[in-house]
Amino acid sequence: MVTFRCLLDILRPERRYVAAGAIAGRIDLLPLYLKQLELIGSTMGTRKEFRDLVAYIEEGKVRPLLARTYPLREIWQAQEDFVEKRWFGKLVLMP
Repeated sequence: MVTFRCLLDILRPERRYVAAGAIAGRIDLLPLYLKQLELIGSTMGTRKEFRDLVAYIEEGKVRPLLARTYPLREIWQAQEDFVEKRWFGKLVLMP
């Protein structure tokens, strides 16, 4: 299982980690200090960055990491899986 600490361990000194989601629990920040890392929290980018990202996905330059997709009628299962936190990637609801 990939943990926040694992992600910090593999970053080279003076690099950056951007979190676009919440991290629950206790976090050992010693690697940030020792390796002079940056930790940035982000809820979203600019509209242009979003358009660029969509274009990269459409062109195949970026491939989102999907953990699982669910039909909308299984939204309860998606929510249950989300709460369990036993996945890596995005959980996607399909209409």
